[in-house]
Amino acid sequence: MPAKLLKLQARTDYVDEVYKVLLDAISFGTLAPGMRITQEDIAEQLAVSRSPVLQALRLLKKDGLVIDAPGRGLLVTPLDPAWISHLYEIRGALDSLAAHLAAGRGAKLDKTIIANGRRASRSDDVKAMIDADLAFHNAIYAASGNPLIAETAQMHWVHLRRVMGAVLQISGQRKSIWNEHAAIAAAIAEGDARRAAELTDLHTANARRNLVERLGLVLGKQNDQKVEDM
Repeated sequence: MPAKLLKLQARTDYVDEVYKVLLDAISFGTLAPGMRITQEDIAEQLAVSRSPVLQALRLLKKDGLVIDAPGRGLLVTPLDPAWISHLYEIRGALDSLAAHLAAGRGAKLDKTIIANGRRASRSDDVKAMIDADLAFHNAIYAASGNPLIAETAQMHWVHLRRVMGAVLQISGQRKSIWNEHAAIAAAIAEGDARRAAELTDLHTANARRNLVERLGLVLGKQNDQKVEDM
């Protein structure tokens, strides 16, 4: 069954909105890895002209989220555990630097971020869990005082949201994640730059191992389903 996308409100410039709708659909599995998509089908479902869809798809292709399909159309880029592992190495370096700098400035993160994250982790709302996780890390990027960290990290989070969405849909969130976040926030508030960086390194290593392992299970189930459908 084709993926179902919600129609957009009438406007003159849709590119950014179409891009966001498609990005969320890819991130949260409505447009699954390996799914074939066409400009015409998306334009029809969103009730917009083909032009903004074409431009949005070009942006998604530039981001590496869609690739050319054999013949006609595009494919949602398949998830690759090895590539995701490499991505986490880069994210880990950025997050560790951000935590170190934020602690050096004695930054105090908004306590509601942790509370909201714990609440989201107890729900079945995948989007809420991912948004809460991103809010925590964005707060540290902002607290670091270096705007280039957030700018650089953002292009990686586009892909991290995808793997998190795929994994969370079948296995939920790792129970210890918000305890780790709280410990990092405490080290930052105490001005302990070394400990903040160390805790962040450990947190990223745990997240990387957990997501790559679970992603392997997700891909295995998807392959099994393809065999059954043949």
